[in-house]
Amino acid sequence: MDRGETSARHLSYMENGRARPSRTMVLRLSAALDVPLRERNTLLLAADYAPAYRESSLDDGYMASIRSALETMLTAHEPYPAVVVDRVWNVLQGNRAMSVLMDGIPPHLLKPRPNVFRLALHPDGLAARLANLEKVRALFLERLSRQVSATGDTELHRLHEEVSGYPIPSRSEEAHPNAASRHRPSPIQVPLRIRTPFGELAMFSTMATFGAPADVTLSELAIELFYPLDDFTADALRALSGTGP
Repeated sequence: MDRGETSARHLSYMENGRARPSRTMVLRLSAALDVPLRERNTLLLAADYAPAYRESSLDDGYMASIRSALETMLTAHEPYPAVVVDRVWNVLQGNRAMSVLMDGIPPHLLKPRPNVFRLALHPDGLAARLANLEKVRALFLERLSRQVSATGDTELHRLHEEVSGYPIPSRSEEAHPNAASRHRPSPIQVPLRIRTPFGELAMFSTMATFGAPADVTLSELAIELFYPLDDFTADALRALSGTGP
């Protein structure tokens, strides 16, 4: 017996088409392999079973408790930026501190929804203000490539093809050869270093997800929380929010 709670012989029969997996077996094997909920529904449909997991709009009354939790997390994280994204990195919600990152972003990058990778890498977006653009670009593209390989998601593949083809703005780290020397060694390999009218801000981020989701939409939500990497950035973010000295 394995994590799928079935014998190797039975698995072999199913692989060879000599046995038809039950609905319970499809779900059991999907759970053992940690298959995302969206793909579990796809597997069930392929086996002629109804989907097991609901896919709701975040605006549904059914998701009211989730919206409340998101609002609480986003607001509590101020004066530091925080954003909610879906499975293809579209921005669904952000707190007021996100204005530091969104300042000057043109309308064509905000419709129909802002996308984290477009915002960060498009030459009209944040890319023009990143002091370490080449490192951030390499990290973002590698992360997206791994996600495409792991999921086979066609929408993520199209996004990778698009953003990897963006031209690199001429104003990059190479135009500021002494920029890196101004920074002390950091525990974060590639922080987000952003030029602003208030000075260069250095931040890193963490990702949070919901535990034990029973809804496809909920399983694909992630909250990205940004934190200051130095005292200057922390003080600047607090001052910008009106909570600092």
